[in-house]
Amino acid sequence: HHLPPTLQIYDIHLPRETRTRRALLICNTKFEHLSLRKGAEVDVKEMMKLLEGLGYQVDCHEDKTSQEMVAIMKKFADHKDHETSDSTFLVFMSHGCKTGICGTKSNNETTDILSFNAIYENFNNKHCRALMGKPKVVIIQCCRGDKEGYVVVGDSTNPEMLTLSSDSAVAAGLEEDKMREAHLESDFATLHSSTPDTLSWRSPQKGSLFIQRLVEQFRNHAFNSDLQEMFRKVQRSFENFPRQLPTQERTTMLKKFYLFPGL
Repeated sequence: HHLPPTLQIYDIHLPRETRTRRALLICNTKFEHLSLRKGAEVDVKEMMKLLEGLGYQVDCHEDKTSQEMVAIMKKFADHKDHETSDSTFLVFMSHGCKTGICGTKSNNETTDILSFNAIYENFNNKHCRALMGKPKVVIIQCCRGDKEGYVVVGDSTNPEMLTLSSDSAVAAGLEEDKMREAHLESDFATLHSSTPDTLSWRSPQKGSLFIQRLVEQFRNHAFNSDLQEMFRKVQRSFENFPRQLPTQERTTMLKKFYLFPGL
């Protein structure tokens, strides 16, 4: 049986006049020990324009250490506007490494790194109740290592097998009406600018390739495509650029998220 449409797509709560959508954007451009991210200001401008066009008020922060980024996230997660919102966007742009996003004092892969994990922790259903059951879209523009993303021959010998941890510790015997447990983490959708361990490319004039293409796809398709379809369109736009492939990760959206820019 098909689920009724209301169970297949996320609710757009409230009319536009009373809706208080908020987005968080953190961009690090100048660093104490790492190179200046030329062109990042273009990314910020384009992303702000896109999100404001989609009805989000954007809290924008620049050049922060990892500790400052955590404080900003906590404060944003507690914002009471989320109660009268239907979703959020969390956008991070910086240098990065395998495990996370570089703060402004970073000088290698261990100092001043905001772990990717921290993002999900601060906005999960325990720490951000107001966004429980609502789409949380995470956009991350950063390198995730220093490997070139392309191979000269495409027949690698051992593609790493994904090991799935089967967690079947189901809480048995709970009476439904007395206690409703919720997933700790749900309703996230994440798009990284590149696959793990690889570089992301940026033009000093036009900004990051990833942000350019993401903005373009959202502008052209937000009115008729759901979020993950748009993510795929962004990924497909890299088909002829073998050095970088945006990646959907840690996505726990159980329904389709339409932005309905006209509503």
